[in-house]
Amino acid sequence: MEKLTELYNKWHGSMPESAERLAGAGSNRQYYRFTAEDGTTVIGVVGTSRDENHAFVYLAQHFEQRQLPVPQVLAVSDDGLRYLQTDLGSVSLFDAVRGGREAGGRYNLEEQELLKRTIRQLPNIQIRGARGLDWQNCYPQPEFDEDSVLFDLNYFKYCFLKPSGLDFHELKLEANFRLMAKDLTSEQVDSFLYRDFQARNVMLDAEGNPYFIDFQGGRKGPYYYDLASFLWQASARYSNKLRRELVLEYYEALKLYTEVPSVRHFVTRLSLFVLFRTLQVLGTYGFRGYFERKKHFIESIPPAMDNLRELLKMGEDVFPYPYMMDMLRRLTELPQYAHIEQPAASRADGYKTADRNVYVAHPQDGPATFSKYDGKGPLRVRVFSFSYRKGIPEDSSGNGGGYVFDCRSTHNPGRYEPYKKLTGLDEPVIRFLEDDGEILTFLESVYKLADAHVQRYIDRGFTDLMFSFGCTGGQHRSVYSAQHLAEHIHNKFGIEVHVCHREQGIEQTLPSTSKD
Repeated sequence: MEKLTELYNKWHGSMPESAERLAGAGSNRQYYRFTAEDGTTVIGVVGTSRDENHAFVYLAQHFEQRQLPVPQVLAVSDDGLRYLQTDLGSVSLFDAVRGGREAGGRYNLEEQELLKRTIRQLPNIQIRGARGLDWQNCYPQPEFDEDSVLFDLNYFKYCFLKPSGLDFHELKLEANFRLMAKDLTSEQVDSFLYRDFQARNVMLDAEGNPYFIDFQGGRKGPYYYDLASFLWQASARYSNKLRRELVLEYYEALKLYTEVPSVRHFVTRLSLFVLFRTLQVLGTYGFRGYFERKKHFIESIPPAMDNLRELLKMGEDVFPYPYMMDMLRRLTELPQYAHIEQPAASRADGYKTADRNVYVAHPQDGPATFSKYDGKGPLRVRVFSFSYRKGIPEDSSGNGGGYVFDCRSTHNPGRYEPYKKLTGLDEPVIRFLEDDGEILTFLESVYKLADAHVQRYIDRGFTDLMFSFGCTGGQHRSVYSAQHLAEHIHNKFGIEVHVCHREQGIEQTLPSTSKD
């Protein structure tokens, strides 16, 4: 730190007003934010490898000359272990799309646009960045080749496959590994392979424009690798639809920089790199998880295995490695990766369970639905929205209430200033919720449950059914959900539905359209 401060003093002409150590990434480099008296900031970096630092400095300077969106190197120490670079801020793409990732891959339109903007810039650094680049400055090697492929495949074998306990023929697998390595390196393309292209390594400026960092491990290689690395990152949980859209965005952007193969050839080659990248990351997860016992990597294994299952469906026409494919199928079927729902009788949860289903009805038992309330009719449904802070609505019918749904798991428009004074009945909030999509998925399950229950109550002649939707303030998500369920039931069954948005003081009755 002292020598890094001296470098800053030599470059700036004065000592920094303050220095803040930043959270580390996956490497052993240390990052600091220096702030001058006038408030301007720069990033100081301390590395342990001169060669790695040299690679970053050389690439950054080369990319800057090509006018690519990367940080500018401001000063480098004489020993090559420290350097200063421009500060690109604190907002990464990883942070900006956190909501979609935490929602299981349901990215809203704003997040999707950031992803598309980033993926459109990738060919810029891959193709334009490769022009005039001296590959001998790359670290730890200048080019993606068969040896590097085999290194990663064997990393998967020793750090993930062998610890899994799966029995396999090592020589047969090695033969398929060599075929795959040959195929992956069969096309010579003069492009820059970023190698660690992921959302954490993309910084966003105030307008949401992407800037690229941590490219010191890059080398000459096929552009498919980075696309596969970005879009099939297991924890991102991109939907197949969003992946296809992003692949198309990349393919169209690539056309602006170089001659591209046919779509069919492009997709086939990309699939091969997706499989390779999946095995590569499983090797990392195995080492970091099984050997170093790091929780994050252990938790990343199930989604990565789901990616592998999807790839295996493509078959040997795309992946002509029979033994390896058979071995991978057997790997996904191992109990620790199978994701099979265990029957109740086999759960080790401390409860005794029966050997047979005791709830199967016997024909002589007669109907189990009779009650003194049958046949009264007609059914009237009441739907409420409410704030959990003020409690669940009371049931005035005397039946004890009905369904209560918690909307707080969905994206909240109330967090954003433009929507704070609006409700779930206003068009901007409706667009926000429907563009985001989480509320639609939530209501799909509600509709199925409600439809079956309403139909059953109509059949039995019951007179009252109550649904309530709660959220934090009873203003946006719960109002939207209650209104839409009320209209859904009314349109489908034609019965009277009374909707009450309690916190908004709004009530509405949708009259029965039945002729009975």
